[in-house]
Amino acid sequence: MNRYPLWKYAMLIVALLIGSIYTLPNFFGEAPAVQVSSGKVTVKVTSEVSSRVEKALAEAGLKPDFVHFEGASVRARFSDTDTQIKAKDVLSKALNPDASNPSYIVALNLVSRSPAWLSSLHAFPMYLGLDLRGGVHFLMQVDMKSVLTKKADALTGDVRSMLRDKSIRHAGINRDGNLVVINFREAALREQAQGLLRDKMTEVQWTPREAGEDLQLVGALTPAAATAAQDNALKQNITTLHNRVNELGVAEPVIQQQGADRIVVQLPGVQDTAKAKDIIGRTATLQFRLVTDVEGAPEVVMERLRDGTTKPVGLKREVYVTGDRVQTANAQFDQNQRPSVGIRLDDAGGRAMKAMSRDNINKPMAIVLYEKGKGEAVSVANINSELGSDFQITGNFTAEQTADLALLTRAGSLAAPMDIIEERTIGPTLGAENIAKGFNSVLWGFVAVAAFMCIYYMLFGVFSSLALAFNLLLLVAMLSMLQATLSLPGMAAIALVLGMAIDSNVLINERVREELRAGASPQVAIFAGYERAFATILDSNVTTLIAGVALLAFGSGPVKGFAVVHCLGILTSMFSSVVFSRGLVNLWYGRQKKLKSVSIGTVWRPDGNVPAATPEA
Repeated sequence: MNRYPLWKYAMLIVALLIGSIYTLPNFFGEAPAVQVSSGKVTVKVTSEVSSRVEKALAEAGLKPDFVHFEGASVRARFSDTDTQIKAKDVLSKALNPDASNPSYIVALNLVSRSPAWLSSLHAFPMYLGLDLRGGVHFLMQVDMKSVLTKKADALTGDVRSMLRDKSIRHAGINRDGNLVVINFREAALREQAQGLLRDKMTEVQWTPREAGEDLQLVGALTPAAATAAQDNALKQNITTLHNRVNELGVAEPVIQQQGADRIVVQLPGVQDTAKAKDIIGRTATLQFRLVTDVEGAPEVVMERLRDGTTKPVGLKREVYVTGDRVQTANAQFDQNQRPSVGIRLDDAGGRAMKAMSRDNINKPMAIVLYEKGKGEAVSVANINSELGSDFQITGNFTAEQTADLALLTRAGSLAAPMDIIEERTIGPTLGAENIAKGFNSVLWGFVAVAAFMCIYYMLFGVFSSLALAFNLLLLVAMLSMLQATLSLPGMAAIALVLGMAIDSNVLINERVREELRAGASPQVAIFAGYERAFATILDSNVTTLIAGVALLAFGSGPVKGFAVVHCLGILTSMFSSVVFSRGLVNLWYGRQKKLKSVSIGTVWRPDGNVPAATPEA
């Protein structure tokens, strides 16, 4: 009756083993390390950089614990800070021969001291949030009005070009706020323009109106198009911020949307607020310029830049189109199924590009990105035909290279201005104090609960306490496997999960007691207690999980961090309280055929008589 098949015990052993392995890295602390990340948006950190790091350290006689490439950075761990500082100097010279124009950021950092065998199993500790590690926090407000204004300006130019191409006369086009207003003298011309624009600009709603003697056609972005434009601007700003924050050497930055027009930037481990503000507020400029290979050309008409490798590129100083004219840039395929980048300019940019390309067919054009006063040609391609507002850049690109080029083209600068409306700095000392307080709250909460259960329910309380420990082990392991960022709200959620998890065991234990009061034999009481308590446990946890999912879906920042731990804790608590604790009970009592009593504390009968065979002291 109360026996588990072998496969269930095997499953519990595997869960215990996996939980132990992925929880272990959180107990080793942090070691000094050197992190290598990209110093330019045009430079990518790959596994090849990892090999260069290993070679440079070996030539300098420095032996790291390991060199690990992950995501967009390479990290080398060392045993002490003296070696760490020496390694930083060595790598800075090896990776950046030109110190005035560094391609890589070599920064001091901290990584887990986990043994290499744990790292080989991809067992890494949870990241610590801003409130536990220290760092800087910014809340940034995106100017959404400027997004719609910029979009309206672009639409005004596009409308002017469309009407001119179709020879539809008008009496003037202007922007009134976020509206595009077209004036006409004749109703027939207005009707003709309305039909054209309705077909060509589906994201704009066109409405005729009268203004004195003028007949007007007013265009307004549809609500869906306005929302899409604002969402795209917000996402582009987040992408740009991610590219810039890499420069700071932050192990786990938090850059996420909050609400409809705000961005939260949290940089754990960064104490230099001025440097962080300089990086995230930096501007970058994109330029379209012609390439020249005329030797000996005077500097007033020519500038030499590098093309992302070591090859110098001669550029004419005249700038034809800048990045603020770029509306979209996407990786795609041309008519021959070759990877390419499709670029769309606004009306003014399209006219400038058309005029320039018409006179320079079969000549090379460069896309130049200026950042921190230094320029780099991110793409050089021949002009094969006259270009306009929409054109493609093709070459010997791979699909990955076109995706990178499209990102650089559209994310070189911020899509909309941002203002820092909240700024907060947390020191590492306060972070260490928060960790100690959070750890103590979880520890003493666990001890108090376990002590009560053992006193009140005796051996069944011990089983419940072991199930609670198993639950905590699984929860920490899952958070580590997901590489979640643990913050103070997350620690509060862990403490809350402990109290909620033991509630399931209380229900089971009391149900077993009720069966014993009713005169059931110990084996029958154990079986019925678990079976009949399960429905109640499931109902209570599902309703709590629904609330947690709501917090996860609609919350942000600390609320979302709390919800993640809360939801995972509910899932692990159900498994540990029902499956694991029953496995322990079955292992202890299940094989006793003539079981006369169980250790579950005092079982009081309604009439005050206690059956002698039921309780066990």
